[in-house]
Amino acid sequence: MTTPRDEGGSNLTDTPVDASERGADAIPDWWVYRCTGEPHDGLSRLPAAPPWRSFTDGPPRADLLSLPPRPAHLAGHKKGRYLQASRYQADREEIHLVNLALLLRRPLLVTGSPGVGKSTLAHSIAHELKLGPVLRWPVTSRTTLNDGLYQYDAIGRLQEVGLAERLAELRRGRRRGTVRSGKPSEPADIGRYLRLGPLGTALLPWRTPRVLLIDEIDKGDVDFPGDLLHVFEEGEFTIPELARLHRPSTKVMTADDEGWVELRRGRVCCHEFPVVVMTSNNEREFSPAFLRRCIRLEIPQPDETKLARLLEAHLPEPEAGASAVHAALIGEFTRKQDEEGAKLANDQLLNAVRVAESLWGDEQGRRLISEHLLRPLNEG
Repeated sequence: MTTPRDEGGSNLTDTPVDASERGADAIPDWWVYRCTGEPHDGLSRLPAAPPWRSFTDGPPRADLLSLPPRPAHLAGHKKGRYLQASRYQADREEIHLVNLALLLRRPLLVTGSPGVGKSTLAHSIAHELKLGPVLRWPVTSRTTLNDGLYQYDAIGRLQEVGLAERLAELRRGRRRGTVRSGKPSEPADIGRYLRLGPLGTALLPWRTPRVLLIDEIDKGDVDFPGDLLHVFEEGEFTIPELARLHRPSTKVMTADDEGWVELRRGRVCCHEFPVVVMTSNNEREFSPAFLRRCIRLEIPQPDETKLARLLEAHLPEPEAGASAVHAALIGEFTRKQDEEGAKLANDQLLNAVRVAESLWGDEQGRRLISEHLLRPLNEG
C-alpha cells in the first residue's frame, strides 16, 4: 500500500481528532488507528510493509479476496461487540503501540487484568479501519496450532464415501438382478469436509488484511506460542490432504459464516500480514524468541480520567443529576483498586451506573452496588 500525502506533507487527514481527548500533544500524522470510533479509510495510506515483513513478490496477484460482509443478523444496527468497539477508550501510548504494530506488520501482544478491554481493542481496530468481522480464536489448554489453521472431518468423509459406494452397488444390483462388488465410486469432494480455522482464514490473500484475535494465549500449552512463530514469519502454510490430490484446486469453507474459497494445491498464502491481536491475563511468561516478534502493550487498570471518558462514551446524554452519582461510583471503583488491591472490570462500573438511578438513593442500595456489582474479581 502506498502513502499519498497532502500538500502540507501530512497524511490521514480524512478523520480529524480532537487533540484535547488524547492530551496536549498533537496527533501524529502517521497514526492509522486513532481510536475515534468513526470508521475511515486511513488504512489505504499505510506505508508498504518493511522488506523483511513483505509477503508479496512478483507481479500483482489476481486472486485477492474482498472482505466478507457484516453478518446478516447484525446488519443495519449495532449490537454487543460492535457497540463496544465504536465507544472503546484508549490512552495515547496504547494508540501509539497499535500503530507501531500496524506499521511493522507485527503481532500485538496485549496484557492486563481481566475486563480492562484487551479483546475489545481488536474489535475497535476492525471497526474503525473497516476490516470486516473479527476472526476470534479462543485458546484453551488443549489448543494446538492445527486448530487455528484448519479442521478436517475425515470420519464424516469416510462415512459418506462408504454410503455412496453401497448405494452404487444397490443400483447396479437392481439393474442386473444381483448385488455384487464393483469399481469404487468417485470419492466425495474433500473440500466439503475441510474448514479453515481463524488463523488459516486470516492468512488468505485478502485485499485488505483481516483482524485476528487470539484470545487468552497464556492458557495454551507451553509450546503453543512457539508453534505460532513459523506461521507468523512465513505467512503461509500447506494443507497436506489437499496437496496430495491430483487436482489443481479445491473449494473449502472458511471461518466466516457461509464463506468459501478456492485453494490451489492446498496452499494458503497471505497478501498482507493480518492484524493479529493476542491477549494475555499474565498467567504465564513467554519465551524471548516469541516476545521479540511482538509489539507488547500492557493495558493498566483505568484511572478516574479514563473511567470518566468511558462513561461519557457509553452515556453521552446522562439523566439530570447523574454527574454526581457517576463521580461517586468512579470514586468507589478507584478506591477499591487503590486501597484494597481489587481487580475490577470496566463493565462492572457500567453495570453499576445502569442501576444507580434506582439504588443509589439509599444506604442499602449503595451497599448492594458496592458489595455485588463492584465485587472484586480476585475475591473468592
